[in-house]
Parts: sequence; C-alpha cells; structure tokens
Amino acid sequence: MRKDLGSKKLIVFDLDGTLAESKSKMDAQMDALITNLLRARKVAVIGGGKYDLFKSQFVRELSASKDLLKNLFLFPTTATSFYRYDKGWKKIYSLHLNKKEKADNRKAFRDAFEEDGYVHPKNTYGKVIEDRGTQVTFSALGQEVVAVLGKKGLALKNKWKEENTQTKLKLAKVLQRHLPKLEVRAAGHTSIDITRKGIDKAYGIQQIEKHLHIPKKHMLFVGDALFPGGNDYAVKRTGVECIPVEGPEDTKKIIRAILAG
Repeated sequence: MRKDLGSKKLIVFDLDGTLAESKSKMDAQMDALITNLLRARKVAVIGGGKYDLFKSQFVRELSASKDLLKNLFLFPTTATSFYRYDKGWKKIYSLHLNKKEKADNRKAFRDAFEEDGYVHPKNTYGKVIEDRGTQVTFSALGQEVVAVLGKKGLALKNKWKEENTQTKLKLAKVLQRHLPKLEVRAAGHTSIDITRKGIDKAYGIQQIEKHLHIPKKHMLFVGDALFPGGNDYAVKRTGVECIPVEGPEDTKKIIRAILAG
C-alpha cells in the first residue's frame, strides 16, 4: 500500500461491492473504519442505488455522530442526486428522467433483449427493470433477490456475475446503441444503469469539486468496477487517483492505510 494515501483530503467510495456486499448492510467493522475516517477526512459515496438503499445499507448502519456526518456526502443513483447533512439529510439536487426518456428506456430494453437473444433467469425477485426517478436500473435477478433470499441471494448474484459479466457488458452496448441520447453503464454485480447523457460518476466528481471546493488532486476514489465498461470507470477520465478493490475487505485495508498515514 502506498505511503502517501494519508495526504488526500477527500475519499470517494463506491457503495455496492466496495463499502458493503451487494444490496447488503455495511458491517460493524466497516462502520468503525468509516466513522474514524470521518474524524480525519471528508468522505463521499457515489453509487447506483437509490437514496432509500443508501440509507438502509449505509447511513442507518453508521454510528458516526451528527457532527461527523457533516463530513459525509451522498450521491445516489450514479450522482443524479446529491444529499448532505445539515440538521438532517438535505437534498441539494435531483436530475429526474422525463416521461419520454422513460418510455424510450422501456422500448430499448424490449428491443435489446430481442436483438441480443437475452434469456432471463428462471426465477427473479422483485422488479427486473426499476424506475428510480433519476435513473432506470436493470437487475438480472430482480431488485429484491438479497432482501428475499439473504445470503443465498448474494451467492446467486455472485454466481451470476462470474458467469454472465460479458453478457451484461454486451447487453449494455446494445442498449447504448438504442439510447444514443442517454448514458448506459454496466454496474454492480447484475445491473445496468441508465441516466441522462453525461451523468455518470465523472459528473459526480465534478459536482464534488463544485460544491465542496476540493481540487481533484486532493481526492482518492475507491471502487470495484474500475474496469472498462464498469460504472466506476468514468472516474478515471477525471484525473482523480483511483484504487480498484475486489470487495469490502480490500476497502478496509485501504482505509486502515489512510488512517495510518
């Protein structure tokens, strides 16, 4: 681990697969590490999940004091929304898709599934295509697979990821061709996210710089999808230093290194 990580003023994390297992609650060890990090640094979280999921996975599991929460900044649904703490969580902006954009999404999915020959899993749990207001998200096994099946659901997601990541990346490319005026990204273990054009995690970094007045050279990004086609990959083009992880255990090592620096 590099020795100069402690010099960064702001640490930006992905959520799913980075701070917590997919669609699962952050564990107590990560809570303690993030709480300690908030004492020394500003922290931002950018993820594809909606705000309610940020709250259930992350915020409600965080034991940090209200004073420390002032150092925490949330960017749900791939930075299409921004929340910061000021006597409660306050929404700063939200970039909703309009009716035509959502209708275009529905048609594009139908066309892409047919064109790609995509076959849905035999069993799905919850909505496969979810309207998150500012984002439309495809989840191959359904949005509620972990909520319904618990650890078995997480195992199914991991198995689907191992066997079907290339299928997901291919499907994302087909969708992008059908939706040239929108942004399509492979995300999470089983997901594809669609937002307005130009709205991705690079946009989130720009918003952090704008609202927090912290130059990119003083930021560090940590995520599990920094590969080409992954929803963290856009951060690379901003010039922000990035560290890829395989999961929360890797992230814990990075946080410890930052705190030790």
